[in-house]
Amino acid sequence: MKRSINPLVLLALIGLSSCTVIRQGEVGVKRTLGKIKAQTLPEGVQGFNPLLTRIIKIPTRTVNLEVRAPLPSKEGLTVQSDISILYRVEGSYAPKIVEQIGPDYADVVILPVFRSAVTDVSSRYYAKDMHSGQRAEIERAIRDVMMAQLKDRGFVIESVLLKSIALPAGLTKAIEEKLAAEQDAQRMQFVLDKERQEAQRRVIEAEGTRDAQKLINEGLTPMLIRFKAIEAFNRLSTSPNSKIIITNGDSPLMINADNLE
Repeated sequence: MKRSINPLVLLALIGLSSCTVIRQGEVGVKRTLGKIKAQTLPEGVQGFNPLLTRIIKIPTRTVNLEVRAPLPSKEGLTVQSDISILYRVEGSYAPKIVEQIGPDYADVVILPVFRSAVTDVSSRYYAKDMHSGQRAEIERAIRDVMMAQLKDRGFVIESVLLKSIALPAGLTKAIEEKLAAEQDAQRMQFVLDKERQEAQRRVIEAEGTRDAQKLINEGLTPMLIRFKAIEAFNRLSTSPNSKIIITNGDSPLMINADNLE
C-alpha cells in the first residue's frame, strides 16, 4: 500500500530548500542560470529558487592562511619558515571575485602572489637578517608587494607573519658565536668608557683644586695680610682672657697666660 506525502510536509521541504542563511562575516553572491548578480546579499535569511539559482557564500572576516615556505637569502641559502597570511575579502568585490576567479581564490590568487612576493623580498636580505630585528621589515615588505597586486582585485592583506625561522645548522652556530663576541665587545667597551669617565673626573677635580689654590695665592697680597693682622689684634685686645702676644708687626702669635702657670 503506497502512502501519500502530506502536502504540508512537501511545502515545508520546498520552503526550507529555497532559503539560506547569510551569517555575520560573510556575504552572499547569487548566480541565476549561470549569471552572477552584481548586488551582494547581506546577512540574514535569503530566499531563492533552488532550481534556477545558487547562493555562493564568501567570507569577509579575517582569514588566517598558514603556509610553510622556503625563503631564499641574499647569500644563496634556503631558510624554512612557517608563515601566516592574514587577509580578508572586500564585500563589494565578492561578485567579481566569484565571476573572475571562483570560490577557490586562496589557491588561485593568494598563494601564487605570496610565493612570488616572498621570493622577491627574502632574496634581498641575508639569512641572519630573517632571524634578527629586521624580520618585521621583511614582513612589511612582503605585505606591501602582495597588496600592490591584490588590492584592485578586492583582497586586503592585513599582515604577513614569519612565525618561525629554521636557519641552516652551521649558520645558526656562526650567528650565536658572533652575538657572543659582540656582547663581549660591548661589555669591554662599557668598562673602558667607565674608566675613561673616572679618569676625566679625577682630572677635573685636580684642575679645580689647582685653580682654587691659585685664586687664594693671588688674593693674598701683602696689604690684605697686614689688614687681617690688624683685625686679629683688635679681636685679641677686646678679649677678657689674659694672654701674651708676640709679634713682628705683621702677624700675631698668641700664648694663653693660663698655660704659663
